[in-house]
Amino acid sequence: QVQLVESGGGLVQPGGSLRLSCAASGITFSLYHMKWYRQAPGKQRWLVASINTAGSANYADSVKGRFTISRDNAKNTVYLQMNSLKPEDTAVYYCNAVTGGVDLWGQGTQVTVSS
Repeated sequence: QVQLVESGGGLVQPGGSLRLSCAASGITFSLYHMKWYRQAPGKQRWLVASINTAGSANYADSVKGRFTISRDNAKNTVYLQMNSLKPEDTAVYYCNAVTGGVDLWGQGTQVTVSS
Protein backbone atom coordinates (compact mmCIF):
# COMPACT_ATOMS: atom_id res chain seq x y z
CA GLN A 1 0.00 0.00 0.00
CA VAL A 2 1.38 3.37 -1.04
CA GLN A 3 1.23 5.89 1.76
CA LEU A 4 3.00 8.69 3.56
CA VAL A 5 2.48 8.93 7.31
CA GLU A 6 3.52 12.06 9.19
CA SER A 7 4.18 12.17 12.92
CA GLY A 8 5.81 14.38 15.52
CA GLY A 9 3.45 17.31 15.61
CA GLY A 10 2.09 18.81 18.79
CA LEU A 11 1.91 21.84 21.03
CA VAL A 12 5.13 23.69 21.78
CA GLN A 13 6.00 27.02 23.35
CA PRO A 14 7.58 29.80 21.30
CA GLY A 15 11.30 29.21 21.00
CA GLY A 16 10.87 25.47 21.30
CA SER A 17 11.65 22.64 18.90
CA LEU A 18 9.85 19.80 17.19
CA ARG A 19 10.96 17.09 14.82
CA LEU A 20 8.49 15.91 12.22
CA SER A 21 8.84 12.56 10.51
CA CYS A 22 7.26 11.23 7.33
CA ALA A 23 7.48 7.51 6.78
CA ALA A 24 6.88 6.25 3.25
CA SER A 25 5.72 2.80 2.26
CA GLY A 26 4.94 1.11 -1.02
CA ILE A 27 7.34 3.29 -3.04
CA THR A 28 11.02 3.30 -4.00
CA PHE A 29 11.73 6.13 -1.62
CA SER A 30 15.20 7.01 -2.95
CA LEU A 31 13.71 7.96 -6.33
CA TYR A 32 11.39 10.61 -4.87
CA HIS A 33 11.98 14.27 -4.22
CA MET A 34 10.56 14.94 -0.76
CA LYS A 35 8.91 18.13 0.43
CA TRP A 36 7.24 19.60 3.49
CA TYR A 37 4.33 21.99 3.05
CA ARG A 38 2.23 23.75 5.64
CA GLN A 39 -1.23 25.23 5.72
CA ALA A 40 -2.53 27.61 8.33
CA PRO A 41 -6.28 28.07 8.90
CA GLY A 42 -7.83 30.11 6.11
CA LYS A 43 -4.60 30.23 4.12
CA GLN A 44 -3.16 28.40 1.14
CA ARG A 45 -0.75 25.52 1.45
CA TRP A 46 2.84 26.55 0.76
CA LEU A 47 6.22 24.95 0.45
CA VAL A 48 8.40 25.02 3.56
CA ALA A 49 11.36 22.85 2.55
CA SER A 50 12.41 20.31 -0.03
CA ILE A 51 15.16 17.77 -0.48
CA ASN A 52 15.98 16.09 -3.76
CA THR A 53 17.19 12.57 -4.43
CA ALA A 54 20.81 13.70 -4.13
CA GLY A 55 20.17 15.19 -0.70
CA SER A 56 20.25 18.84 -1.72
CA ALA A 57 17.87 20.97 0.35
CA ASN A 58 16.01 24.24 -0.17
CA TYR A 59 13.99 26.34 2.25
CA ALA A 60 11.43 29.08 2.30
CA ASP A 61 12.98 32.36 3.44
CA SER A 62 10.84 32.47 6.57
CA VAL A 63 12.29 29.21 7.93
CA LYS A 64 15.92 29.44 6.76
CA GLY A 65 18.31 28.97 9.65
CA ARG A 66 15.57 27.52 11.87
CA PHE A 67 14.35 24.43 10.01
CA THR A 68 16.38 21.54 8.63
CA ILE A 69 15.07 18.90 6.22
CA SER A 70 16.84 15.57 5.95
CA ARG A 71 16.17 12.11 4.62
CA ASP A 72 17.15 8.56 5.50
CA ASN A 73 16.70 6.36 2.46
CA ALA A 74 17.41 3.23 4.49
CA LYS A 75 14.39 4.03 6.68
CA ASN A 76 12.21 5.47 3.89
CA THR A 77 11.77 8.54 6.04
CA VAL A 78 12.10 12.30 5.65
CA TYR A 79 12.44 14.60 8.64
CA LEU A 80 11.86 18.25 9.39
CA GLN A 81 13.75 19.55 12.41
CA MET A 82 12.12 22.78 13.54
CA ASN A 83 13.93 25.03 16.01
CA SER A 84 13.20 28.48 17.40
CA LEU A 85 9.54 28.00 16.64
CA LYS A 86 7.29 31.03 16.39
CA PRO A 87 3.50 31.37 16.71
CA GLU A 88 3.34 32.03 12.98
CA ASP A 89 4.70 28.52 12.37
CA THR A 90 1.38 27.15 13.60
CA ALA A 91 -0.14 25.08 10.80
CA VAL A 92 -0.87 21.60 9.56
CA TYR A 93 2.34 20.23 8.06
CA TYR A 94 2.10 17.90 5.06
CA CYS A 95 4.65 15.56 3.56
CA ASN A 96 4.82 15.35 -0.24
CA ALA A 97 6.66 12.86 -2.46
CA VAL A 98 7.20 13.61 -6.14
CA THR A 99 8.78 11.75 -9.02
CA GLY A 100 7.91 11.89 -12.72
CA GLY A 101 4.14 12.05 -12.90
CA VAL A 102 3.57 10.75 -9.38
CA ASP A 103 2.57 13.15 -6.61
CA LEU A 104 1.83 11.68 -3.16
CA TRP A 105 0.58 13.39 0.00
CA GLY A 106 0.35 12.47 3.64
CA GLN A 107 -2.59 13.24 5.89
CA GLY A 108 -0.83 16.04 7.76
CA THR A 109 0.25 16.66 11.33
CA GLN A 110 -0.76 19.65 13.44
CA VAL A 111 1.91 21.93 14.85
CA THR A 112 0.77 24.56 17.33
CA VAL A 113 3.18 27.14 18.73
CA SER A 114 1.66 28.91 21.69
CA SER A 115 2.41 29.92 25.24
